[in-house]
Amino acid sequence: MENELTHLIATEILDTDHALTPQSDLFAAGLDSMGIMQLLLAIEDRFGVPIDPADLSRDNFSTAEKIAALVAEKKEAANR
Repeated sequence: MENELTHLIATEILDTDHALTPQSDLFAAGLDSMGIMQLLLAIEDRFGVPIDPADLSRDNFSTAEKIAALVAEKKEAANR
């Protein structure tokens, strides 16, 4: 999931030629509030889980690795 999110962010959200890894600092790469909103819609569309507004923290969205952990947590909670 980390690699899928990294690719999604690089190609559809940031539209960057810079190589991103799951550990890349997304804010340093250019992620802003508009990008986060686009990312929330893409996550819900691709992974079928909504992200609560309470989860919109700078820490949760700082790397694709952390976003993947949040999505996995939400998917697990939805399956309980």
